[in-house]
Amino acid sequence: MTPTFLRHRVRLAARVIANGGLVAYPTEAVYGLGCDPWNRAAVMRLLVLKCRQQSKGLILIAADPQQLAPFVLSLAPARMAAILASWPGPNTWLLPARPGVPEWLRGRFDTLAVRVTQHPLAAALCRAYGGAIVSTSANVAARLPARSADQVRRRFPGGLDLILAGACGGADRPSVIRDGCTGQVLRP
Repeated sequence: MTPTFLRHRVRLAARVIANGGLVAYPTEAVYGLGCDPWNRAAVMRLLVLKCRQQSKGLILIAADPQQLAPFVLSLAPARMAAILASWPGPNTWLLPARPGVPEWLRGRFDTLAVRVTQHPLAAALCRAYGGAIVSTSANVAARLPARSADQVRRRFPGGLDLILAGACGGADRPSVIRDGCTGQVLRP
């Protein structure tokens, strides 16, 4: 793909998200499914598509830490320094959710899972959209996630508004999830 075509596709995907649509895109290890985190209807549609319980909560990805500021509170400076040092990269952290962050994002928790992605297309999508987006693996609950645009098409025929095709990063498994307060690994 030419850089111009790719930039056009990224802008188109950002518009789809801004208009309440669902987009699939490559991340560090697998394809992700994303939408506007503030759009309840879009998030509910995504959860139904994945057969995922709302109570589990979702991950948000961003191009930089400032895009996560509307969603999470900072921790003590030493903890935040460790978290910021791990980004961008395949490191998801559970941070205290800001008051008013919807339950449809955080599930039954007082925290929210967040990551600054190092994947160039995922980061470009967040920049074009102008903020963090929902990022959940492209799979039906308890099934293997898609690792290519073709796999996404086969697993979600007609269920998505756009697939931003591209190669996944080199990671062999989805991001590590850690507790921001303790550093404890919750998902290796």
